[in-house]
Amino acid sequence: MSIGYVALVLHAHLPFVRHPESDFVLEEEWLYEAITETYIPLIQVFEGLKRDGVDFKITMSMTPPLCSMLADPLLQERYDEHLSKLEELAEMEVERHAHAGHMKYLAEHTAKEFNAVRNTWEKYDRNLITAFKQFLDSNNLEITTCGATHGYLPLMKMYPQAVWAQIQVACEHYEQTFGRPAKGIWLPECAYYEGVERMLADAGLRYFLTDGHGILYARPRPRYGSYAPIFTEPGVAAFGRDHESSQQVWSSEVGYPGAVEYREFYRDLGWDADYEYIKPYVMPNGQRKNVGIKYHKITGKGLGLGGKQLYDPYWAREKTTEHAANFVYNRERQVEHLFGIMHRPPIIVSPYDAELFGHWWYEGPMFIDYLFRKAWFDQDTFEMTHLADYLKKHPTQQVCRPSQSSWGYKGFHEYWLNETNAWIYPHLHKAAERMIELAKREPADELEWRALNQAARELLLAQSSDWAFIMRTGTMVPYAVRRTRSHLMRFNKLYEDLNHGKVDSGWVEKVEAIDNIFPDINYRVYRPL
Repeated sequence: MSIGYVALVLHAHLPFVRHPESDFVLEEEWLYEAITETYIPLIQVFEGLKRDGVDFKITMSMTPPLCSMLADPLLQERYDEHLSKLEELAEMEVERHAHAGHMKYLAEHTAKEFNAVRNTWEKYDRNLITAFKQFLDSNNLEITTCGATHGYLPLMKMYPQAVWAQIQVACEHYEQTFGRPAKGIWLPECAYYEGVERMLADAGLRYFLTDGHGILYARPRPRYGSYAPIFTEPGVAAFGRDHESSQQVWSSEVGYPGAVEYREFYRDLGWDADYEYIKPYVMPNGQRKNVGIKYHKITGKGLGLGGKQLYDPYWAREKTTEHAANFVYNRERQVEHLFGIMHRPPIIVSPYDAELFGHWWYEGPMFIDYLFRKAWFDQDTFEMTHLADYLKKHPTQQVCRPSQSSWGYKGFHEYWLNETNAWIYPHLHKAAERMIELAKREPADELEWRALNQAARELLLAQSSDWAFIMRTGTMVPYAVRRTRSHLMRFNKLYEDLNHGKVDSGWVEKVEAIDNIFPDINYRVYRPL
């Protein structure tokens, strides 16, 4: 008999990166890598579980920028070309290693994988939204929304209209994408501030996710800690992250992905192969880059890339089954222990970035596959659930006020506000003020209407928390700076032009074609609440 629940939550998000104005932008490959290595492998896992009669339950947040990119014909076309190049290179690798024993096996393994990706991609007619939606329709997958562009809400709370726009535009976009209203939201970066739940309730949302300490420091103190959701005063439930299960998976130090048998992320054919051979598959300017074919395993801690040994899919698979069994075993012990203290079924919420599974940790989708099978066939201590189902079964919870929190470094807001990125906020605040001012206007004609809506899009895109995050991590910084500046410049030009009554129709058309997210947006969403 089941005495508890485990909820696996994946946060699938990428910033809106789409550059129709140029033939090649390296950052667009973030999407292509995620499709090849994470989203399609997850769809394949879900299909396999369904086929074998495993009634799996998982929660996934799919953010509006990601859904917009997955449904975009230009990016679908570009991904198709990207995949064709990968398949071509994989076939060349099979030929190149035809007589090289283990290398031949690895090259064939890679080529087979890319073919399977191609089959799934074509099966759903290039639109992965339809693939995920079928599992939403069968209630195996609960898809939640997020902020419209993953804006960091606590750092815009002085402009409630700006927070409201992030929530409302996301909910409208979700309904257009999936044909039903969203039940839950993954707060961007799990960042919560007091009072945001009122807006979530007004938008019709039933629950949100926050970090564990957001629940633990709630007032009054929650009786069951983060092992039961709490209801906020407006009636929206808050689920807290369980640190123990999270760490077991995401930590490369103590977590599973650091095992020596697993595939090494940082050693890639794009850097290893002879230059003339690999040249057609790297950047158009001839610079090397990761191509996504990797032949080596982690091998050992602290080894340089040169000391890495060849990967073996068989032993990696064996390790994955062992890790999935260990995860299930640990959750069983955790549930038994908690049930003994709580005298009611605990829920263990384990949220992760979706891209961890497959992209960063190559064996991750396989781990999810084995985890669901073992939880389904080999134990009856806990039930896998998704958050909407849990709330349906347990509609009564303690009412508390959560505490400010995020899942970033040190648990609050400093990753998104520090010496590397603080310069952006005066500009973002000014733009939010101007947008609220613009929202009071009524357009004189169709062109003004389009300009007002485009101004709203530009502000939302500038607010994406990804840019501040990238500035802090120190990789791809010039791109993040460029994106923040370009959206703000476009916004300010629209603001000036609208105020002078001189909107440039050719320029608006051009910007609409580049930043085409939220085609149905209504700028009035920024009107005072």
